[in-house]
Amino acid sequence: MQTQLVVFDIAGTTVTDNDNVNDAFRGAFEKAGYPVALADVNRVMGYRKIEAVSILMERFYPEQLENFELIQDIHNEFIEDMRHYYLHTSHLNPLPYAEEIFKQLHANNIKIGLDTGFTKIITDTIIARLGWLENGLVDFVISSDEVPQGRPLPYMIETIMEELNVTDVSQVVKIGDTEVDVEEGKNAGCGLVISVTTGAYSREELKKFSPDFIIDSLEELPAILKLTV
Repeated sequence: MQTQLVVFDIAGTTVTDNDNVNDAFRGAFEKAGYPVALADVNRVMGYRKIEAVSILMERFYPEQLENFELIQDIHNEFIEDMRHYYLHTSHLNPLPYAEEIFKQLHANNIKIGLDTGFTKIITDTIIARLGWLENGLVDFVISSDEVPQGRPLPYMIETIMEELNVTDVSQVVKIGDTEVDVEEGKNAGCGLVISVTTGAYSREELKKFSPDFIIDSLEELPAILKLTV
């Protein structure tokens, strides 16, 4: 297939995540007095984070599901913890081959978008520290709170396409490390949906969601996309 645009997730797909997001999420729940397990948090990675809080509340503390103030407090604590982490950590790094594949895609006249379940304040912190927009490595970045609804609905992909003047979704590739990345790509109608094992889900877990490809490294992309440069 011809490819005009590749949309990547951020944490766990193009940026290192050694359970840092999970730790912050569980920390916010713990502080509020409602502990959740690492494996359960991994299952909601990729969602808009306020939705992820609600999903976990419904699953484990249903009596608090309509306690919107509590849900918002947990979400706000998570945002502040993550923003502080990404502002100050010395461990914010691109995943192996991420920047190389960005350059190779551009050399093949393919546009690059990033989408994420993070809020804009967290995303902007990450992207500013990495310098990806400033240095022209990616073309557009969008966060889940900038659209009516986050994943698995396709609004973020559709917005990226509109901003980058891409009209044929069959020429769009979606790449991510979670279940909802796969669902988002399928719901948008992307020509290819690719999962990576560098984030929240294992290869065996990802197989259940039937992406077109499962890869262990972004270094495998040029062969899949048949890049010529």
